[in-house]
Amino acid sequence: MRELSQGAFPQPPDNEPTAIQTARVQRRQAAATETAALRRARQERAAREPGAAGLRTTT
Repeated sequence: MRELSQGAFPQPPDNEPTAIQTARVQRRQAAATETAALRRARQERAAREPGAAGLRTTT
């Protein structure tokens, strides 16, 4: 029985990321990209608005 399950669900090589690991990395990269875009948009909007110079800026 164990031989059948190993044939049906082979283990990936140790040096190769699994599909779940790949998906997690892609999700983290997408979240980081979105966060950077939002931060940049907020900074640009604050720079365009008059009187916004005294507002705090995030780094």
